[in-house]
Amino acid sequence: MRPELVTLEPLVRAHVPAVLAIEKELFGREAWSRWMVQSELDEGHHYRAAMSGGELVGYAGLAVVDDTEAWVQNIAVRAESQGHGIGRLLLEDLLAAAGDRTVGLEVATDNPAQRLYARYGFEIVGVRKRYYQPSGKDALVMLRGRP
Repeated sequence: MRPELVTLEPLVRAHVPAVLAIEKELFGREAWSRWMVQSELDEGHHYRAAMSGGELVGYAGLAVVDDTEAWVQNIAVRAESQGHGIGRLLLEDLLAAAGDRTVGLEVATDNPAQRLYARYGFEIVGVRKRYYQPSGKDALVMLRGRP
């Protein structure tokens, strides 16, 4: 799949079943629940759907805290669609929405997406021990554009 065949659109409640399927595929027991996904949408955070052929192949979300700070909530791309630049497109959309804010995120210490984040200027600033539950995996805290 070529990224030029993917379009980004606002993530809406109609996408939630597909989001939950991707969550389960990628994150197993640590997948977000329906309530978690819907509450993110209800809060009005910036969530985008990556669509290809009318199908949700990925999604991403950004929570804007204030005029100076925003946090990437999630970037997820179906396993079969990974490696084609979709995660990059989603990240670029979130960064554009963040503007000149400092952007933070947490990423599992074994997640290869760390390389993508580093290419976009994110730096490791800390570790959250046993952040992911129930696995107990640690998370790296990464920031971009910090003062």
